[in-house]
Order: sequence, then structure tokens, then C-alpha cells
Amino acid sequence: MKSIASSPTDKMPSQRELFVAVAKGQIGYIEGPADNQTKYGRFTGYNFQPWCGSFVMWCADKVKLRLPSVVYTQGGANAFMKAGRWQDAEGATPEVGDLAFFDFPGDNVNRISHIGIVAKVTKHGRVYTVEGNTSPDTTGDQRNGGEVCLKLRAYKKRNGRVRRLPVHIVGFGTPKFKGE
Repeated sequence: MKSIASSPTDKMPSQRELFVAVAKGQIGYIEGPADNQTKYGRFTGYNFQPWCGSFVMWCADKVKLRLPSVVYTQGGANAFMKAGRWQDAEGATPEVGDLAFFDFPGDNVNRISHIGIVAKVTKHGRVYTVEGNTSPDTTGDQRNGGEVCLKLRAYKKRNGRVRRLPVHIVGFGTPKFKGE
């Protein structure tokens, strides 16, 4: 079996990079056959419940990343705030591997109610996130859509000259990655 690093000069992927790679590898996973039935919920013991946080916990487990529980997203955000590992969205400088916490206006849940993993940071206050239990388009339920998707999201109000995206990211939690 060939190792990931093929020569002594090749750099092994960091835990942060592996975390994002595991998440990206799940893109396209669809819940079912029952509503909110997933391997992620089964892993955390919260099967048949909204599973965006269970997805994040499952990905973290695959790379032995220790996180505070984010199954209940508001509780996860509070844990990152308490640990001093939180950035409010508008002033944030997110990095790949950070956790993006969302509140979607108009969903009748006036609190943080969704989470994703930052896969890429772009210009103008936007990030690509890998999210569990979201919709692949903008018309479906963004916090209970039943699929793992790669999404372009805004975290700053001024997030584009031509096409501005609505801001749903409230803030970012930065996990403690090994070697950082």
C-alpha cells in the first residue's frame, strides 16, 4: 500500500486539510429512506433529527478532530464563543476548515440553526461551505434540505459588486487542529 506522502520531501496533509477532504467526499449524500435518517445521525445518536451538526461531528471523528458538540448548533456556537475561538461574521477572516454557523431569516427559528465546514475562502466576504442537511439550490430548505452540498455563502454585507448574496452566516468557530 502506498502512503499519502510518496517521498521524504512530500508534505503530509494537515488535519485541517483532511477534515475538509472528508467533508467534500460526502457531497451528494442524500438522507433516507425516512426523513432525517442518516449515517451521521446514527453516529451521534440523534438519527431522525436535523443532522447538519451530526454531519460535522462525523467528519471530525474520521480525522480524530476533537470538537465541542455541534449537534445542537446554538450550543456548539456558544462553546466556541466561551473558548475564545469565535469570530463574528462581519469582521471575520475565516480559514478553510473553520465552522460556519448560520441563522436563516424567515425560517421561524430566530437563532443559530445550521452549520457547515468552510471549504474555500473567496474574495468579497464569501466562502464555499460543505453543509449537511441542506438543499442543492436556493429554493429548497437551507437548514433541513436532506443532502450534503457545496454552497457559496456570504458572511459580509458588502460581498460582491455585481451579485450580492444574502448574509446568513452569523460567525465562525475555529477548531483546535493538531499541529497548529
